[in-house]
Amino acid sequence: MPFKDDASRWRDILEAITLIDQFLAGMDFDGYQRDEKTKSAVERQLLVLSEAAKLLGPAAEARCPGYDWKGFRGMGDVLRHAYHRVDDRLIWDSVTIELPALRACVEKVIASFA
Repeated sequence: MPFKDDASRWRDILEAITLIDQFLAGMDFDGYQRDEKTKSAVERQLLVLSEAAKLLGPAAEARCPGYDWKGFRGMGDVLRHAYHRVDDRLIWDSVTIELPALRACVEKVIASFA
């Protein structure tokens, strides 16, 4: 894999959020819970977001303070290593409540690289 800089990692986070939004468009929690394909797709993008957050390290908190970066990083660990314990409600709440606010900050960070 080619070397990635912080700007690329921020773009990876934004792309993951965008894809999650697309996957969930028009869906409620009950629909999400019943749709294994969508759950798998959302979880995959959360893995991408989690890994990018890990690679950004303290830069994530410095550029977008006030977000649960530790939680985002930890969610990736659960998805990778404790996949049998994934809580659909926790995933749903994270992507519908936390990610919209995070998107705004990530967009500002990316704009600052231009």
